[in-house]
Amino acid sequence: MLKNAWYVAAWADEVTAVPVERRIIGERVVLYRCGDGSAVALAGLCPHRRLPLAMGRVEGDTIACGYHGLTFAPDGRCVRVPCQHNVPDGADLRAYPLAERYNLLWIWMGDPDRADPAAIVEIPNWGNPDWGYNRGAAMQYACNYLYITDNLLDPSHVAWVHQSSFGDTACEAVPPQTRRDQLGMTVSRWILDAPVAPFYRDLVPFAGNADRLQQYEVRYPAHAIIKAVFVPAGQGGPGTEPDPASSFLMDSYNFITPEDDGHSRYYWFQLRNVRPDDAALSAQMSEAVLAAFSEDLAVLNAVQQGMDEAGDDYISIATDAGPLRFRHELAKLIVAEG
Repeated sequence: MLKNAWYVAAWADEVTAVPVERRIIGERVVLYRCGDGSAVALAGLCPHRRLPLAMGRVEGDTIACGYHGLTFAPDGRCVRVPCQHNVPDGADLRAYPLAERYNLLWIWMGDPDRADPAAIVEIPNWGNPDWGYNRGAAMQYACNYLYITDNLLDPSHVAWVHQSSFGDTACEAVPPQTRRDQLGMTVSRWILDAPVAPFYRDLVPFAGNADRLQQYEVRYPAHAIIKAVFVPAGQGGPGTEPDPASSFLMDSYNFITPEDDGHSRYYWFQLRNVRPDDAALSAQMSEAVLAAFSEDLAVLNAVQQGMDEAGDDYISIATDAGPLRFRHELAKLIVAEG
C-alpha cells in the first residue's frame, strides 16, 4: 500500500475527547482531540503491554493508557509512567500528521517531512452557497481497496448493479474512454438522447430525454471524483460545456481508506447545483446514495470471497482497461517508495 499519501482517518465530528481507534494501511491508530479542539493521531498500542490506547482516556491534551496509566503527549512523547520517575527507552509513540478539511480528518502515513496538505484533493464548489451538500456515515467493506477502485473506474457496471438507481439499459453498450495523468486515471463517456436514470429523474431541471456524462476520476491511492452531468438531449457530447441554469450537475467525492488487505472504509459526500437549501432533498439523496452504494458493497464483498476461493486466475474484458492501468501505475508508485 502507498504510504506517502493522505488518507481519510475519520469524519471530523467522529473525533472528540473520547479516543477512537482506526486501522489504516495495516497500522492501528488512535485519534482524539485536545482541549483547544485540535486533533491528534498516535500509534494505537501502548508500548508497555500493547493495550489499545482507545481503551484509555484523554486527560487535558494527553492520553493515558487504560491499563497502567502511561501517559502520552500529542507529539507522541511518553510524559508519565506511574510508580517511577524515569521514562524508559522505547516508550514514545509515533505521531502522524493530520489535516482537517471538508469535514474530514486526513492522515499522512508516510514520511512526515513530505506531508503537504496542499496535496489533499481540491473541491472547487466546497462552501459554495449555490451548491447543495449531502453525506452519509462511513461504510465498512470486507474487501481489498483495489476492488473498490476497480469498481469506481468502471461505469459499465451501473447497468447491472444499479438498475433501480444510477443505471438503466442505456448504460449497457456505450464504451468508455480512458485517460491517464500524473494524479491517476479518468474513465468517461457520453450517453446521448437517453431516458434519465431513476436516481436523477426528480433532480434534472428539464423534461424528456437527456445527454449524460459519466466521468469517473480515481486519484492515487484511492480517491474518486465522480461527475454526473445531465443536459437536454442534443446539447451534450464531447467538447461541450453544460449551461448550469438548464443542466443537472452532481459531483460525488469518494475516499477509500485501506484498513488491511481484506477490509476498507469508504467515506463519501455529494455536491449538487440544484436546490441547495433543500434539507429534505439532501436527506433523501443521502438515503438513496447509501442504498446504491450498499449494492456495490454487497457485490464487492462477494467478489473478495470469490477471489479468495478461486485465486487470481481470472479473465479481463474491455471495460477493465481503466482499472488495470490504474493498478499498474499505483504499483509502480508503491515500488518506488522502497
